[in-house]
Amino acid sequence: MQSTQGTGGETIRVLVADDTQIHTQLLAEALRRDGQLEVINSPLRSRDLVETVKAQRVNVVLLSSNLDEEPLRGFQLLRELRASDPGILAVMLLDSSKRETILQAFRAGARGIFSRHDSVETLSKCIRSVYEGQIWANSQQMSFAVEELATSPVVRAVDSNGLSLLSKREMDVVRSLAEGLTNREIAERLGLSQHTIKNYLFRIYDKLGVSSRLELLFMTLTQSGAPLGVTALGKPCASSDGYSKDRQSNTGKSAKEPRLQPTGTVNNLN
Repeated sequence: MQSTQGTGGETIRVLVADDTQIHTQLLAEALRRDGQLEVINSPLRSRDLVETVKAQRVNVVLLSSNLDEEPLRGFQLLRELRASDPGILAVMLLDSSKRETILQAFRAGARGIFSRHDSVETLSKCIRSVYEGQIWANSQQMSFAVEELATSPVVRAVDSNGLSLLSKREMDVVRSLAEGLTNREIAERLGLSQHTIKNYLFRIYDKLGVSSRLELLFMTLTQSGAPLGVTALGKPCASSDGYSKDRQSNTGKSAKEPRLQPTGTVNNLN
């Protein structure tokens, strides 16, 4: 990745596909004001989106839930994108805050849920957070997801041994994830590349029979005797609610690196 001048971060290649061409162009132009984002032109036809994402090596896809004048077409397209590349990172742009719409976005594989009522500046933060391996959702949206998991059959590994299926290195990745670290931070801690961390996560998903970070985190709390040494999730996701007021460590000193986290109760799942 090339560095962006003046930001100190990596350039993030973003493809925007809003509900109409004019909305796509307006949103793309607004995002280009962020020097860290390189906005890729969206194809005229949504059916060409999968090939464009591949050809342009897009990092994050920003999709409207409605495309081609078809309600919920964006969810279908995201599933196609993930079938082509399970590691694709996507932010779903929603018109509705209804519970079922939020859950559809998560089920389709969205890593970020963004409301049209929020600002473009906040959208830029959302895209950067998702690129860094976080989940972007406000506390209500996260509560919908957690409630859905809690009322569904308990997520179990495909083997009765549960988390013991994982190798030592894979357990290191899961422990780091449970602490709320991003892919980049896990890579730095373990001395590996972010690409390698993503590959580890895919293998972990396959072994445990889960399909997302959220299900994996939920499993760490439901597997009895899980050797993670945690009783609550640390900071698993970013939030469009803003920064948490609690910025103090156990010693009363301010944390060195403030992190976005939900202001709801997602950190107390157990």
